[in-house]
Formats: sequence, structure tokens, C-alpha cells
Amino acid sequence: METSLNGLKRDAPTDARQVRSRNALTAALLALLEEKSFDQLTIREITARAGTGYATFFRHYPTKEALLADVASAEIADLLARTIPILYESNSYESTLALCAHVSDHAMLWSALLNGGAAALVRDEFIRQARGLVDGAVSQNNWLPSDLGVIHGTGSTFDILAWWLAQDGETPAPIQSPEDVANILHRLVIAPLIGDTVERRTEEA
Repeated sequence: METSLNGLKRDAPTDARQVRSRNALTAALLALLEEKSFDQLTIREITARAGTGYATFFRHYPTKEALLADVASAEIADLLARTIPILYESNSYESTLALCAHVSDHAMLWSALLNGGAAALVRDEFIRQARGLVDGAVSQNNWLPSDLGVIHGTGSTFDILAWWLAQDGETPAPIQSPEDVANILHRLVIAPLIGDTVERRTEEA
């Protein structure tokens, strides 16, 4: 199995039939990731769920990792567009809350990516893309190398979101609202990185 999603993403098709087939394969993978780990999935299971032929799969992707890359890459890029400003904008709590609200609005997708069998690959890609986006940035803390700050910030964000989406009604009651998770994420990860100098919109109990 590949150890990275980097370089696996395929060029988007232009033919309408190919687009439909690729969308079906993508939807099938997401559905199956909610049922079993990525390592346990076979290409035949994916094509059966998608309603496409086995040979059709290989006209689009050389491996199942390449299919995963198509699913994950764009979603990671979109999430990072919301995450990276958290580390640099003055209104960091508002950015944190927007991130958590976005994940909540797309909970099924992110549950599959963050807690499915391919979570380790997705986490590595999440950090890899983040490091590329802020390459050359200067850390706001002179004691902290900027690259390490990005690795810690994005990796910890990933882990907290994964924990949140894995909550299933255990006792004590799980944290469920985006506001609660944003407060945790801001206090545990963001504030230590950039300083707790912004006013959060949390209400006192």
C-alpha cells in the first residue's frame, strides 16, 4: 500500500460518461469507508457499489489509493483554506468556529476521511499540503520553528476533529456543537500557537 497520497491524484475527465463513472466510484468509496477500513476494501467491492464494471475502474485509476487521493485532495485543500488563516489572522476564534461549522455541515464526508481506514494517509496529506501552503512563513513565536508550528497546528486540528466526529453517545455526553469544539480547539491548539489575545464569542455558563 502507498504511504502517501501525494502524486496519486488523477486528471479530471472531460467526457460526460467518464465524469459519471468517476463520480459513482467516488461516492462508492465514501460509502464503503463508513463500513470498513480502507485496507479491507477491494476494487471489486468499490465497482460493485458504484454499479460500474471492474475494467472501468482501471480506465480511471491504477489503484484504489489513487481513487482515495481524488476524494481527499480537494477536500483537504478546501479545509486548509479555512485552517491556515487560523494561525495568522487576528480573529482566530471566528476562523476556528468557521472551520468547525464547515466540518459539521459535511460530517459524513469528514467522518469517512478522518476516522476511516485511510485516516493515517489523509492526516499525512493534510500536513503535507499545509506545509506547502505556508512554506517560508515566519513563526509568530521566536522560539518555535514555523514548520514545526504548522505540523503541530494542522496535525492537532486533524486529531481533534477526528475525535469529535467519532463521538457516539458515550457517557459523559459527547461534545457535539461546532461552538464547543471550536472553543476546545482554540484553547488547546490555536491560542498556545498565536497567543490568546482575541475575544471569543463564547458565552459564560
